[in-house]
Amino acid sequence: MFKPKAIYFEKEILTYPLGRELMTKYQDIPKVEIDNHNNIEEMRKKPNKEFVQMKRNLIIGVRKTHKFVENHKTSDFLVPYTSSGCTAACLYCYLVCHYNKCAYLRLFVNREQMLEKIIRTSEKEDRELTFEIGSNSDLILENTITNNLVWTIENFQQAKRGKLTFPTKFAQIDSLLPLQHQGKVIIRMSVNPEEIIHQVEFGTSRLSRRIEAINKLKEAGYSIGILMAPVILVQNWKMLYLQLIQQLQTGLSEKVKKDVFFEIIFMTYSYIHTKINEEAFPHTTLSLYDKDNMTGRGRGKYCYKNEVRKEAENFLREQMNRYFPHNKIEYIV
Repeated sequence: MFKPKAIYFEKEILTYPLGRELMTKYQDIPKVEIDNHNNIEEMRKKPNKEFVQMKRNLIIGVRKTHKFVENHKTSDFLVPYTSSGCTAACLYCYLVCHYNKCAYLRLFVNREQMLEKIIRTSEKEDRELTFEIGSNSDLILENTITNNLVWTIENFQQAKRGKLTFPTKFAQIDSLLPLQHQGKVIIRMSVNPEEIIHQVEFGTSRLSRRIEAINKLKEAGYSIGILMAPVILVQNWKMLYLQLIQQLQTGLSEKVKKDVFFEIIFMTYSYIHTKINEEAFPHTTLSLYDKDNMTGRGRGKYCYKNEVRKEAENFLREQMNRYFPHNKIEYIV
């Protein structure tokens, strides 16, 4: 259970029930009032080596941006929702590209306003829309602090149509199991080989626990997707990802395997990651930047070269067709 070292809060949160609830919950934690959750000067000035320590702080504010972004993968819209950032420290985290070392967990207390817009938007359309509410954070993790995900699923029942979806790397899902979700929630579990989880995805759930959580969620009636993400082409990647696919095939319940879908996403890395990881994780032995197999992709970012990625894509498709021949791969990027 996450216990913050300090709370940084906007005064406006005290006008919201959740804001008052969190301040009471953490009444014994040191607090610092701030003007803007997006710009905490004290944090921005800290050296990269304090990245992990910064993630022990909790920032609480009011979300001002509510712009929905069209998406054409497993949802219709990416929706700014109740949190941003995370307490975990995955060495490739894409949020680091946006927030640099300030990729700590920020909670937003105006959840009623955000969910109301989702419901209002869903009911304007004749067709059923799917809203991605977890693109900026891990809502399973956040739920252990705020109970926001339970609140969201319970209150989304009032929507006449529409679905919610989010990805997660965490297995703390027991509070979701008894909820009356009405089939409106799609939960997508992110997986990687255990060796990569252990060396790269610090602070997240182990693979076995993620597989166990998938089975429990399916038994509770949730729609399930699996993200193989991000695919990291370490030296022995073929063996590791074959073992991962085999573990999924043997560990997932028959009910899950009947209709689970997959997404496969290759890693994008950045110069920012390199600088932070070198200073914040000096004892990490696995290097994510591979100068021989990666190429530039935009300013300061790197992705796998086309021929390298194509070989990996062909291998993964072949193994997925072998072990999950009846399950759809929604996309590979």
